[in-house]
Amino acid sequence: MALLFKSIFDKPEEWLRFLNDYGANVEMRVWPETGPAEDIEFALVWRPEPGDLKRYPNLKAIFSIGAGVDHIFADTDLPKGVPVCRIKDTDLTAQMSEYAIYGVLHYHRHMADYARAQSESAWRKFPRGDTTRSRVGVMGIGEIGGDTARKLAALGFQVSGWSRAPKAIEGVECLHGAAALPRFLGQSQYLVCVLPLTPNTEGILNAKTLAQLPRGAFVVNMARGRHVVNEDLIAALDSGHLAGAMLDVFHKEPLPADDPLWKHPKIIVTPHIAGDLNPRTCAMQVAENIKRLRRGEALLNIVNPAEGY
Repeated sequence: MALLFKSIFDKPEEWLRFLNDYGANVEMRVWPETGPAEDIEFALVWRPEPGDLKRYPNLKAIFSIGAGVDHIFADTDLPKGVPVCRIKDTDLTAQMSEYAIYGVLHYHRHMADYARAQSESAWRKFPRGDTTRSRVGVMGIGEIGGDTARKLAALGFQVSGWSRAPKAIEGVECLHGAAALPRFLGQSQYLVCVLPLTPNTEGILNAKTLAQLPRGAFVVNMARGRHVVNEDLIAALDSGHLAGAMLDVFHKEPLPADDPLWKHPKIIVTPHIAGDLNPRTCAMQVAENIKRLRRGEALLNIVNPAEGY
């Protein structure tokens, strides 16, 4: 039996080497050269083609090449009863936290202002930010968001976290549910979005919610592009209600060259680099799940299809 691999961003031979180093002992078929459909027992994929995974009658598990699984559940014709597993990786979590911390500090220490001053050869100082009186709001406080919130709190920021269900993180004010969202937003001078993309979170950063942020707030989005209504974000920046935004994810990737986000003076664009999966560390989880399947044991990091994460 074989493992189906599909990703335009990753090297299949690298994944295969580490999978087998960790004891998976699998043969890999790289999409679309899958061979006989009945040979496929596992799928390790990023953005599978709609309907494709249903073609494999012996498929036992689907593994996401990524922390998020919205790219898998975008296929409305997934095979029923086949578990979907996400990756939880300490290396990826650390990368994402680094990006969020950089984004907050970039704005907190006026680095964009100093870059503009340098372009004008102007020796100009800007008001010092008071870290202990500045509040960062982290939307989504699961594995990655929780790590981000803890690290920002360790730097001395006041930190709030918001999630669908109750959470508890030492040193972080944890809020949850729709009723608490306006309060959470209203106190977030720096907003970091790390939410999973689900039908309930798509478009969550829109004209109404962005207006609830304090005037002069900054947004850092490293979750998914479809969390943001781009037209509403640009309007909030143009009006002066928001002071800046750092965006790593977009509705369409690569971001088209004519997209207005590229040239907006208050927006920083990065090409989905906040966190890249490291096959060396991530293959261990996939290999462990393959071994568990063969032993008839419970899988790690199974996603709840009803919740989407």
